[in-house]
Amino acid sequence: MQRFLVRRFLITIVTLFAVSIIIFAMARVSGDPRTMMLGDFVTQERYDLVGQKLGLDKSYFEQYWIFLKDLLRGDFGNSIKENRPAGDVIWERFVATFELGGAAFLFSVIVGIPLGILSAVRRGGIMDTLSKAVALIGQSAPNFWLGFMLIVIFAIRLEWVPPSGRQDWNSIILPAVTLGWFFVAANMRLVRSAMLDVLDSEFIKLARAKGVSGPSLIWKHAFRNAIIPPLTFAGVTLGNLVAGSITTELVFAWPGLGLLAINATLGSDYPVLQGVVIIFTLLYVGAALLVDVLYAYIDPRIRYA
Repeated sequence: MQRFLVRRFLITIVTLFAVSIIIFAMARVSGDPRTMMLGDFVTQERYDLVGQKLGLDKSYFEQYWIFLKDLLRGDFGNSIKENRPAGDVIWERFVATFELGGAAFLFSVIVGIPLGILSAVRRGGIMDTLSKAVALIGQSAPNFWLGFMLIVIFAIRLEWVPPSGRQDWNSIILPAVTLGWFFVAANMRLVRSAMLDVLDSEFIKLARAKGVSGPSLIWKHAFRNAIIPPLTFAGVTLGNLVAGSITTELVFAWPGLGLLAINATLGSDYPVLQGVVIIFTLLYVGAALLVDVLYAYIDPRIRYA
């Protein structure tokens, strides 16, 4: 068990190191931030002075070394655009993004998993057909289109919820449903497939022959043995929902990391852009590591694989 966890942890460290190099390189593709900050009409002396202040006069290797040392200390540097610590700028937006991603994750689990179980148990029935329709719409409708449709119906016509922004508690409903609908569909299909495999297995037939039925058969015997695929997807889903909310935040003007990343890219704000991508990466890798650990506890065969 200990060797399994150490191996997974080392893989995580190597992944983060590789990602830091990619982030550093990609952040500089958009150009020199001095061009946007100072404009075209600026003296060479002023241009060089700003470059020294931001560390842009050093070689890329030196810049990366400084970036890596600061990163290990949790220091993302100062925002070029806002002239204050990039960590503060990111944290202000991270709370909003985490709220949205968490709400969408809960929506996808609470709706998707029961639908998948009902669809498998009532195979070929009305519930199975309705669940398939939900999955088809969820996996084929683009996020931005679904968001606009929800705004038109529930915010403009019915006036039940605010159309955009982060205001009252109900302002998170539409963006959470928009962001989570695809994962509702994916969870439903994955759980349905896993449950059908388990329900057709020999040990379920034996349990039925012994008189086990109802909720005990479904939850204790079937779902417990079908949980590995949904658990895998849940780990990936959590990272995707938090890091993949850019389109949804743009549609609903949600003040999160997605909009911050777009503005940082357009403004060549290296520290903020690097910090946002690092936070997204940590969420992805952390979720994957958590799933690996849960695997080892749920199924002892995995830890020895």
